Amino acid sequence: MKKPNPGGVVIIKKYANRRLYNTETSSYITLEHLAAMTREGREFKVVDAKTEEDITHNVLTQIIMEEESRGQTMLPVSFLRQLISMYGDSMQSMVPSYLEASMDSFRRNQLQFRSALEGAFAGSPFEEMAKRNMAMFEAATQAFKPGAEPAAAPASAASPGGSAASAAAKDDQIAALKSELADLKAKVDRLGS
Repeated sequence: MKKPNPGGVVIIKKYANRRLYNTETSSYITLEHLAAMTREGREFKVVDAKTEEDITHNVLTQIIMEEESRGQTMLPVSFLRQLISMYGDSMQSMVPSYLEASMDSFRRNQLQFRSALEGAFAGSPFEEMAKRNMAMFEAATQAFKPGAEPAAAPASAASPGGSAASAAAKDDQIAALKSELADLKAKVDRLGS
């Protein structure tokens, strides 16, 4: 008899042979599947199949280690050293809530930046340029996510031909975009203050 999933949490069982079993789909899965579920916002709980002990923390840490070992490092060495030095420290109990609050703040700032970027140029002649910038920003954000595939350049950004005139026009566009991005960053900084 299958146990109900409390609050839609998917139960994953980990067996002694290190295999992971998704009780929702009745299939064996990999760490990559769990990473994809995490990116999709799916809640899951990993339990030891024999003891029923919650080992979600260990498995999530293992996923991070796998991602970091693939060369897509997101955790700087200095951060890792500081984190390790906090183990056993009197402040250790405060670190998890601080890190969680910091990540929540980062996500909120990211959403505010997107909203500001979309709203800053609505109805103006720069609206199309802002949309292209937003697409480039989204592509850049995706590039920093572990396991992300490189994004294809937007069709409007393709350069026709290869003439010196089109190269100069492209350089002018890049300079204008850099200037606009600096202005937007200043606006976002002011919004955050």
